[in-house]
Amino acid sequence: MNALPRLLRLATLGVLAAGLAGCISLFPNDKPAQLYRFDGAPAAAAGPGGLVEAQFGIARTGGGFVQAASGDRILTMTGSKAAYIAGARWVSPAAVLFQEALSRAFERAAGPARLLQRGEVGKADYQLRVDVTRFETVYDRGEHGAPLVAVELRATLTNADRSFTAVRPFRSEVRASSNRVSAIVGAYDQAVGQTLGELTAWANNRGAG
Repeated sequence: MNALPRLLRLATLGVLAAGLAGCISLFPNDKPAQLYRFDGAPAAAAGPGGLVEAQFGIARTGGGFVQAASGDRILTMTGSKAAYIAGARWVSPAAVLFQEALSRAFERAAGPARLLQRGEVGKADYQLRVDVTRFETVYDRGEHGAPLVAVELRATLTNADRSFTAVRPFRSEVRASSNRVSAIVGAYDQAVGQTLGELTAWANNRGAG
């Protein structure tokens, strides 16, 4: 009389075990990924001396971000081999963090250029397109050596009537202090800050230089 309930219990346990085997992500054995971000604050620039130039508006238009690095995983390159750092992710997609860093860089920069917000595009004196073409951790000293963080972008500045266009590449490489994720993230922070510092200075000079 007790055989059926026992068989049902065994069958139920078997179904649960099969379900857990097919849904192991619900109960992961690995620790949750650590989340990181980069601020990309440029070095403080000296304020303009003498006569202060009138402000002009810049609208951010379009732009791309290298696809392999645009998400929330941290891209690494060892020779021609690409991989992502295990157990570490950006708190938001890298492309989003970069956009936020770009806006902050213009807010902090000393100069007449002002990056316009959405809805202000009609007031733009210039249009700025920024394409991030490289954003990666390069293991050029072996898999255990301190890697090099490389950030490259291409900026295009065009005036309102399209009679003037300036194009310039920006590049920064920063060696991480060690092969630790926190050190690598710190190198990203510096590299992004360097490129954005140069970019905002160039934009404040209306694409000259």
